[in-house]
This record gives sequence, C-alpha cells and structure tokens, in this order.
Amino acid sequence: MAANKRDYYEVLGVSRNATDDEIKKAFRRLAKQYHPDANKEQGAEARFIEINEAYEVISDQQKRSAYDRYGHAGVNGAGAGAGASNFDFGAGGFSNLNDIFETFFSGSNGSQRRSGPQRGADLRYELTITFEEAVFGCQKEIELPRWETCSTCRGNGAQPGTSTQRCPSCQGSGEIRRVQQSIFGQFVNVTMCERCRGEGRIITTPCEKCRGQGRVRNNRRVVVNIPAGVDDGINVRVTGEGEVSARGGTPGNLYVVLTVKSHEFFKRQGNDIIYELPISFTQAALGDEVEVPTVDGKTTTLKIPAGTQSGRSFRLKGMGVPVVHSSARGDQHVSVNVVTPTNLTTEQRHLLEEFARIEAEQNEHNDKNIFRDLFEKTKDVFQ
Repeated sequence: MAANKRDYYEVLGVSRNATDDEIKKAFRRLAKQYHPDANKEQGAEARFIEINEAYEVISDQQKRSAYDRYGHAGVNGAGAGAGASNFDFGAGGFSNLNDIFETFFSGSNGSQRRSGPQRGADLRYELTITFEEAVFGCQKEIELPRWETCSTCRGNGAQPGTSTQRCPSCQGSGEIRRVQQSIFGQFVNVTMCERCRGEGRIITTPCEKCRGQGRVRNNRRVVVNIPAGVDDGINVRVTGEGEVSARGGTPGNLYVVLTVKSHEFFKRQGNDIIYELPISFTQAALGDEVEVPTVDGKTTTLKIPAGTQSGRSFRLKGMGVPVVHSSARGDQHVSVNVVTPTNLTTEQRHLLEEFARIEAEQNEHNDKNIFRDLFEKTKDVFQ
C-alpha cells in the first residue's frame, strides 16, 4: 500500500457525481490498459491493483457513501488486498480480474504472498484554518476516532496466557497454492488462506477485550504541526497516526486536508499577496505617501508618484507568503484603485469645474498645434 493513498475517484478518472455506468466504463478501460498481461511497463502491476481497489469501493453504494463522508477511513481499507469485484472481463471464462491476474502471473517460481499483519489504513481529516495561520504556520490539536492496538493482547488477538497455533490449512504459509491448467500451460494459482486470513496462525482463545481483532476503537487526540506557507487543499501528513490493521501491523498515516478561510482584504497568488489600495483622484494626480497594511500585521510606507494611473501595481519585496520548508518569501503587490469622488461640496465642484475649463483650453491648444504641424508636413504633397 502506498504511503499516500490517492483519492479513489482520481484513480478511476471520474467525478464524484459519476454514474454507475461511467464508473464501470472507466474501470473497464483502465483495467484493460494496465493489466500486466497487456502492459509490460514498470508500475503497471501496481496501477492495476490500485484501479481494482478503487473500483471495489466506488462501485458499491454502501462503501461509496461511507468513502464520500469519511475518505479512506470510512471503508477501513476495504479495497486494500480484497478480492476483485465480480465484473466479467470477457477473457477465458474467468469470473473476475484477480482470477486473470493470479493465473497468468503466479508461476511456480513466483514470489509468495506476504503473510502476517498488513499495514493499517490511512485516515483523512478536514481542518479549517485562518488565512494568517496558513501563511505563518500553526499547531492544532484534533480529535478523531480510529482503530488502535489492543492494550490487553498487544495486538495479537489472543487472550493473555494463551498462544496461537499454526494454521492447518496452509501449514503456516498464509497462502493456498493450486496448480491450474490453462491454454498457456501449467500455472500455480496462489491465493490467501481464508482460514487464517494470510497470517499463517490461528487464535484458539480470542482476547476478551478486542474479541480476537487485536485492535479496539478509540478516540485519539493528535497534535498537527501546520508549516508556514501552506495553501487551500494541501494535505499535511502525520506519519503513523492512522489506524492499525487487525492483529497488529504498521499503522497507517493521517492526512489532514486544509481549508483556508478567505481574508477581508488580502488575496493570495502562489506565494505572493495581493492588496488593492484605494486612493483619491488628487493623490493619484499630485502624488502622496500612504500607509499600507502587510500580512505581518504591520504597516509600511508606500510612495505614490504624481500621475499614477488606476490599476498600477507596486511591489513590496519579501512581504508575501513564506515558501514551505524554506526561508524565502514571496512579495506583496499593491494594486492602486483611483476612486471617483462623490457628494462634492460647492467649493469642490467649483474647483473641479475650473480645472475642467483649464484642461479643455489646454487640450484645444494642443489640438491646434497638432493640426498645424500636420498641415506643414503635408502641404508640399498637394502642391
């Protein structure tokens, strides 16, 4: 199982609103594409198993509903290592994809299945943080339900003072090997032992607390360190804080999916901060020095040159978002927005009307000069 298990919908390449037919078509196409019998590229086998696992959950309405609400924790790793769905691949009369895979790729000299406890399921937790917490990082304590190792039997599932016995069905190997004849010759089909579930040993006296599972359901408080510079939708991995599998095994990981609240006046583009600064007409025309807020909670002085146009941007270097796991920072960009005055007083209106009159005279004079220069340049052409 990969340390960072992908979203099942992403694996199948379908949306969360996909119909059963769309899911089945996507599965059929991907399974044919990545089946190791047809695809010899490196990683095809792992991709095939991943596709099969995703389909088993998403194609089942009950499992799909639990997965949509709780992620991988909602299905308790139901897809991992489970048998393939009963989907007719149309090849050689096999009932499902695992039959095809097992028959053609489990030769007499093939590697055995790994027996013993498997890795536990990963957990997903959605956490909402503020804009400032995302920029500068924070520490959050969360509480989540999960499967944990039973403290009474220490995860082996047997009542203390008793012992397990070697499985008589598989003789402790955790797998059943059957020779099969196919059109390609003789092959060995290796399957997990159903009696001991691949562990090679069986419990004669189950633990009274966990009833032989080796784990119990418990609410766990976990401290999550959010690094500076994270963004909306980022997954923060907390190693080893997932669930343990039945009868011990390495625990999975916890993935905290972040949702970042929007800010009142700051916006983010990558590692840069965008701030829109409203200024008056006179500030834009005459120039000014203004105080600008920064994401650090402080202010800095910004010089507005005379004649600044609306939409012009000024850069405040190194005042943006820190780069994750780095000492570097982005910039803050101040975009100027010239605000048209409203509700003018009589004096303000008079002054603006006088300004408009002078501006009109100046424009008329400039227009006359332009036409005069144009006439001087072109009169020789018409003579």
